[in-house]
Amino acid sequence: MNYILFDGPSRNQLLPFTYTRPVADIRVGILTIREKWEKHLGSTTTTITEDYLSEKYPMVEMDENILINASFLPDYDLVERIKGLEENQAIFSGEDVIAFFTKEAQEDIDLNTYEAIEYNEELLKIENTWDIFSKNGDAIQEDFELLTHGRKSQPIPSSNNIIAPENIFIEEGAKLEFATLNASSGPIYIGAGAEIMEGSIVRGPLALCDHATLKLGAKIYGPTTVGPHSKVGGEVSNSVIFGYSNKGHDGFLGNSVLGEWCNLGADTNNSNLKNNYAEVRLWSYETESFARTGLQFCGLMMGDHSKCGINTMFNTGTVVGVSANIFGSGFPRNFVPSFSWGGSSGFTTYLTKKAFEVAGVVMSRRNIEFTDQDAAILNHVFEETKKYRAS
Repeated sequence: MNYILFDGPSRNQLLPFTYTRPVADIRVGILTIREKWEKHLGSTTTTITEDYLSEKYPMVEMDENILINASFLPDYDLVERIKGLEENQAIFSGEDVIAFFTKEAQEDIDLNTYEAIEYNEELLKIENTWDIFSKNGDAIQEDFELLTHGRKSQPIPSSNNIIAPENIFIEEGAKLEFATLNASSGPIYIGAGAEIMEGSIVRGPLALCDHATLKLGAKIYGPTTVGPHSKVGGEVSNSVIFGYSNKGHDGFLGNSVLGEWCNLGADTNNSNLKNNYAEVRLWSYETESFARTGLQFCGLMMGDHSKCGINTMFNTGTVVGVSANIFGSGFPRNFVPSFSWGGSSGFTTYLTKKAFEVAGVVMSRRNIEFTDQDAAILNHVFEETKKYRAS
């Protein structure tokens, strides 16, 4: 069977992260949503997403296909039901379609004509940016069980101080010495080639993905994910870092999400709690206003390729778009549009020529090419987000 993941109605609620990727390629837990589905299905997947992303993330259609709403995270029972779908059948959770069967010959799909199969079990669904960190603990637990089932961890070096070693899994090539790992409140997963440097203190759940690093003396509160090839120091609590991003120095990051290729300067801090303890509101690209999150704790949402200078301070519930460059004293406003250059004293436009030069240098340091596809995607984002920048 051919499986296709589609963005679904939550795509705009997941901006700025979905400016540069389909919903399926958001990381939550240890794996991206796509990686979860592919491991459960035992099959590769392709994607239905925005036209400007489709060259990098193409869709492959065959005679028979099952389309899956990428906002939903898989579980074993749901996957078995999806594998059993037949022509003109669809699985729903309430009003939301989870998956449905199509044939290439179908020109129009009217789900009202399908046999509706109701799925009543509780599922993890990522439909808002803050879901990425607020549901990360459950996602880490599910991924940990999926990845470690029937497998044996590499031994934990004896120099480490360990609580609940049965909840710790170390992949081949990982390094950790003289660290404190407390997995009594959730699992700790240490990916292939990852490193926890001396003096680090970790309380799970933690996903330290392949080739990621916790630097000397890092203090990590779960549930936290440090994506592949990312480097983290200082204090981090309940945050998700997608990959190839750095928070390499002291400073606090809490209840936050960083995209790929981000960098936080030394002593950067974010607030995750308002002084009056009120509910946090967060910029919504869908409504172009500040949306209620229902959360008392909510920090920083930063899109791909954005950076900030040393000693940057972010207010509670700040949203930074794609390829922004923030520096200077004081708090920048709590919505920083994509391709903005500046800080609390004001912003100008960060021109694509300069932004692309930086992206090329940064990515080359990880032996990854900044391609024409990448440039085309960011050019589209630049044009689409012009309305948010000061003229």
